[in-house]
Amino acid sequence: MRRALAAFALALALGGCSAIRFVYDHADLWLRWQAERYLDLDGAQRAELDARVTDFLAWHRAQALPRYARLAAEAGARIERGADRDDIVWGYDAVRGQAQDGLRQAGAALGDFLDRLSPAQVDHLAARLEEDNRKYAAEWIAGSPAARRARRLKRLEHDLTYWLGGLSDAQRERVRRFNDQAPLNAELRDAERRRLEAELLAMLRERRSAGALGEWAAHWDHDRDPAFAAANRATTGLFLDMLADLARGLSAAQRAHVVARLRGYARDFQVLAAK
Repeated sequence: MRRALAAFALALALGGCSAIRFVYDHADLWLRWQAERYLDLDGAQRAELDARVTDFLAWHRAQALPRYARLAAEAGARIERGADRDDIVWGYDAVRGQAQDGLRQAGAALGDFLDRLSPAQVDHLAARLEEDNRKYAAEWIAGSPAARRARRLKRLEHDLTYWLGGLSDAQRERVRRFNDQAPLNAELRDAERRRLEAELLAMLRERRSAGALGEWAAHWDHDRDPAFAAANRATTGLFLDMLADLARGLSAAQRAHVVARLRGYARDFQVLAAK
């Protein structure tokens, strides 16, 4: 992520704190900036949103971060002793569960606020979402199938290098094999994004977000198109298989690298939760 890398560079320049702590300590500014971009708020609405963001982050520090710390520590222990596919599935399910909890809480905190947006503000949100859709299409849909697979492979190798410190030739070949096998489902994902955005905009225009937005957000995979659901299941299964194969073949240096990463995250989450 470009923003994460920029924040990391700034954190190094400032010294004395890790990148994740720096980014999290400024999450309120980022959330408010995003709200301004998507919602075009007036002065009173900004003040109300500021209070709600503060409350949400207080909940997140008290409830979510301690769970993140425990999960990161447990993941590190599993990798250290030698993770198998069951451990990889456990990690996937844990991250998904934490995402659902956070989205549920955020949706519940914002539902009634969003119900009071004006029609012009909802139209502004719709325009911004359409901008995002165009960017998504340019990044993931444009180009030949070979070009799209090449872009996906580049991102995969970048992310895995971050966690493992580097990839051997055999590991790169395993990643390429996944990339060749996994469906190119960007068009289906684009249609899914647009479906969910249409549901959200209808909810706001009909002023029924209060009491409904939290559960709607937590269950983002509801009523999926069968073709997209099947492609997503296939990609997820192949991805977990690949991660399990990589985990079995870690070198001592790679194992130490990923364990250190996870333990570092666990420490950062503990520090942030204690503030």
